[in-house]
Amino acid sequence: MDPVAAKWIGAGLAAIGMGVAAVGVGTIFGNFLSGALRNPSAADGQFGRAFIGAALAEGLGIFAFLVAIILLFVV
Repeated sequence: MDPVAAKWIGAGLAAIGMGVAAVGVGTIFGNFLSGALRNPSAADGQFGRAFIGAALAEGLGIFAFLVAIILLFVV
């Protein structure tokens, strides 16, 4: 296999992590909204935890983007 083609395939596979991170953030806030509608008094206590979870999921998406960029331009 051509090394340039392998580099593009590896970057494309690494970029899948960005889509998975977006799905994770949607799941986090969807479940938070569902729980907040069931028990509005507990929503304030869980709001910070929802943002921490979303930040961690976005961090993994940014890391996947960084790996894809490194595969394209450094390796």
